[in-house]
Amino acid sequence: MTEHELRWDSAPQVTRSGEEDTQTMSSGGCVRVSGVGPQHTGATKIWFGQVSNDPGYRSLPHHHGEAETGGYVLRGTARIYFGEGYREYLDMTAGDWVFVPPFMPHVEANMSVTDELVWLTTRTPDNIVVNLDDVDDSTLEGFRRA
Repeated sequence: MTEHELRWDSAPQVTRSGEEDTQTMSSGGCVRVSGVGPQHTGATKIWFGQVSNDPGYRSLPHHHGEAETGGYVLRGTARIYFGEGYREYLDMTAGDWVFVPPFMPHVEANMSVTDELVWLTTRTPDNIVVNLDDVDDSTLEGFRRA
């Protein structure tokens, strides 16, 4: 069968609310829950999940290896720090989309000290997370903990 032929030998899979894979790699205050991924579905080339940060918390510095990453902010105020010494950043709010290139070190932060940050994230080929050495909060412009 070629990649363009219809497949009649498989079926869609649903991950019900509460049945998500919660054993995903997390980075500090960044919690990832898998809805679609090779860990619990037939997926082989995609990871799709929900990522959240409590008020005033951030991820550890990390990158996603070879994976391309797309994100969509559902609610909250996010900031992604990147670049030399994590001195560059982009801010996002509900309805914003982001693309993070493979192997790019970054820190995901919830800029609110009162509201949770929640976003949907997808990666190909999988939820690769490589945690890096932590940095002091003072190096992240504008970040403060709850």
